[in-house]
Amino acid sequence: MTNYWRMSAVDLAQGIAHGDFTSRAVIDSVLDRIAKLNGKLNAITVEMADAAREAADVADAARKRGGSLGPLHGVPITIKENVDQVGYPTPNGVPAFANLMPTADSPVVSNLRNAGAIFVGRTNTPEFSMRATTDNPLRGRTVNPWHDEASPGGSSGGAGAAAAAGFGPIHHGNDIGGSLRFPSFACGVTTVKPTQGRVPAFNPSATSERGLLAQLMSVQGAICREVRDVRLATRVMAQGDPRDPWWVPAPFDGWPVEDLRVALTRETHGYPMHAEIDSAITRAAECLEEAGYVVEEVETPSILEPANGWFDVATFEIKQTLDPLARQHGSDTIKQIFDWYYSLGHMVDADGYRKGIAERTRMTRSWSEFLARYPLVLSPFLMRPTFTWNYDAESEANAHDVFRAAIYSVGVNYLGLPAGVIPVGTAADLPCAVQIIGRRYREDLILDAMDEIERRLGVMSESLWQTLG
Repeated sequence: MTNYWRMSAVDLAQGIAHGDFTSRAVIDSVLDRIAKLNGKLNAITVEMADAAREAADVADAARKRGGSLGPLHGVPITIKENVDQVGYPTPNGVPAFANLMPTADSPVVSNLRNAGAIFVGRTNTPEFSMRATTDNPLRGRTVNPWHDEASPGGSSGGAGAAAAAGFGPIHHGNDIGGSLRFPSFACGVTTVKPTQGRVPAFNPSATSERGLLAQLMSVQGAICREVRDVRLATRVMAQGDPRDPWWVPAPFDGWPVEDLRVALTRETHGYPMHAEIDSAITRAAECLEEAGYVVEEVETPSILEPANGWFDVATFEIKQTLDPLARQHGSDTIKQIFDWYYSLGHMVDADGYRKGIAERTRMTRSWSEFLARYPLVLSPFLMRPTFTWNYDAESEANAHDVFRAAIYSVGVNYLGLPAGVIPVGTAADLPCAVQIIGRRYREDLILDAMDEIERRLGVMSESLWQTLG
């Protein structure tokens, strides 16, 4: 059998559309791969084998009839278990929500479905999608395919592990503090956290609206092995939906930028960055210079200030909105971790929350002015190697260490800027990555730069498959 599971979404969509092979053959290949490895990895929590095969047969019949096909016609994908998909519960890692059935698809699921994608499973997430690792009392732990004891990242850890292992080319996830980028870093895959408003979001099963900062910081996206698949998936998911009033009809391909300078920053704000992470930044900069980018190591606006805004202001909102649910339905582990989140900074009161949101505008303006001169910023993402799977639950110091090492993650969320993560090698013998931050709604520029890095360093998952088989 041809190993279609190894192929990119771009190549699969083209091959299916041209009749080079069938969607059914692709789906069977991916389902066989899932059957081989998911029992160990626990990346996919709900397998959809029968439904996927039926959908593939329908897709093949539609191609034979002729007519227009969607950009993902017959291509396998997964959906994270915190987003509504008709016919399946949205438990978000919480046993009390195991039977929470939605009445309609979320916009991202609708967009993928309308593009012809075929769902092969739903992926794991921690309780309330609020950890940088992936484990919960309902579905259990997701294992990083690179090392049994390493975290797969979170909260889209199931998606990251599934992408790396070969469970299809595109895996939906979301990101409020790093939940697309942590798994990509840990599993040696790639992603873009889009600009707030780029991809529509809404859960029909939700009983109340999210807090203001959650709406400003949380985004939907895709984790893939290859940059070109991230581009394709993000473009598809970015189609508008009237249920999300924050959605912005910005063109995906922006105007050309003549003076495409990249600002490089190694500023750690006191965190002891690991030497191999520092070397990874140098390696990525060299790739960009080879591609013709002008890379300059300069001082950027502070990322620590917006990161502290996340620690101080966003945690206030979390305590007011999500904490009651966690106290009622969460495990002792997630309750303890929430308490440790609250001690990360200096949580504000209601008046400080109001002032903090106002100051967020000033911070974003400062970064926007800087990005007008330097359209891209090459930065660390996590300034330490990937941690062990339960590291953040072992002590308050560990929980703080994860987020202090990730100020370039949470700071970007607080600013609402787009940012991509691309693997560049290893740190402590585990995958590591760098981050590229861009102008608002210029995910295309980020993807272009990441594509040049990937072109020179290769697709990291291919080396993993030599071990996994």
